[in-house]
Amino acid sequence: MSENIGDITGVNKQATEEIMLSEKSVKLPPSAKRVYSVLRSSGPLTQKEIAHQSRLPARTVRYALDRLKGEDMLIERFYFKDTRQRLYSIKPTYMMVKMV
Repeated sequence: MSENIGDITGVNKQATEEIMLSEKSVKLPPSAKRVYSVLRSSGPLTQKEIAHQSRLPARTVRYALDRLKGEDMLIERFYFKDTRQRLYSIKPTYMMVKMV
């Protein structure tokens, strides 16, 4: 009986997370959703690579990355091949979420 309760709690937690994610996606502009989908499908990329793959201007990509960082959906790391750049990736929590 206690196993079922644990399962229900897990389902409720997952449903709550999905609702929170869908609320976040509603707040995001189309450019941020596009950058999100590029990162989700391609893995860690630099800003320049994101701009190339998404076919968005660099300034728009910067804005989209700022919005995604503001929603705490990104991981930003040093890019050791060129320390002037950063590598961006989606946090594991958000990897399975499809933005609409």
